[in-house]
Amino acid sequence: MARVNLDALIPREDFDVKEPTQVVATRNTISINDLREKDFFFSALRKPDFQRETNEWDTNKISDFIESFLEGDLIPAVILWRSTSGFIFVIDGSHRLSTLAAWINDDYGDGDISKKFYDGIIPDEQIGIAERTKNQIRRKVGLFKDYELATSYPEKVKPEIIARAKSLGALAIQLQWVQGGSSKAEASYFKINQQASPINPTELRVLRARKNPNAIAARAIIRSGKGHKYWSAFSEENQAVIQEIAKDINKLLFNPELDSPIKTLDLPIGGKAYAAQGLPLVLDFVNIVNDVPLTDNGLKPDADGSETIKFLTKCRKVTQRINSNHAISIDHIVRKEDGGIGTIDNAQLAHPYCNTTIKN
Repeated sequence: MARVNLDALIPREDFDVKEPTQVVATRNTISINDLREKDFFFSALRKPDFQRETNEWDTNKISDFIESFLEGDLIPAVILWRSTSGFIFVIDGSHRLSTLAAWINDDYGDGDISKKFYDGIIPDEQIGIAERTKNQIRRKVGLFKDYELATSYPEKVKPEIIARAKSLGALAIQLQWVQGGSSKAEASYFKINQQASPINPTELRVLRARKNPNAIAARAIIRSGKGHKYWSAFSEENQAVIQEIAKDINKLLFNPELDSPIKTLDLPIGGKAYAAQGLPLVLDFVNIVNDVPLTDNGLKPDADGSETIKFLTKCRKVTQRINSNHAISIDHIVRKEDGGIGTIDNAQLAHPYCNTTIKN
């Protein structure tokens, strides 16, 4: 089953904060009301910029988790760390918090929060998955607005929703807090996420090299320059260039969107952008085009965005050659009469058959 994109619910923030002390946090639980969009606690929640995307759970797992919460089942504690800047970083449990936030705010990847996050541009595939998720939750446990309705108009909702709504205010998720500075919190994240649910090798490689040009380029391409800006430290001019080139490459790799069952030969050369293999494919593509070794040896963090732009520019040139009508495309390469390969000039390109003289 397709995975649900909940990445917009909790935004990312730069985690490399130089701070002499860490704010002590004593809160032990999170309640339902804490996860409303405009709540003070929810607005302070952040994911570290190195954390993987919140899109690992499918529709069934999301609806099962909401049901478990409503039934009062045991749910592992969420691990947080609070910085002196006031942000509360989720070290472990972003899928749990994002799932409940999605239910409460009616946003499974296509709601108001997600629309703001992606500048109003959400792929049809993501919208379809969100709609299917919402329909399943409506059938299985009920929408959050039904529980709100049960408190004032119980005659308008199902009896099981009324029963659950009575105990909803008493339900909460336990919290644990990481003590120490940002380096301790980052080390805790990688230690925790390499145990019960390990990060796959590609994600781990991207997370550890997140400031390198190949990792920034891959993340920009896979999201078409939208969503969290891993390149936000660069100048406005370089940010705009990165987003523009990434959008071009994404379109050449992943348009038109791949629908199942396949009924046409007009297929994206990169497959599905939101599939599990999407990021590994793009990262390998970026590395191959830019001659990056498997170990990433020799790469350094991109200080101003210039290296990322170079990486993306090379990638765009290759994708244009493979899958476009650009002048460098393989569509504009023809065979010589003696069996060799040559290129044709612009005048010939205007000819419907372009099979005349060939330039070397």
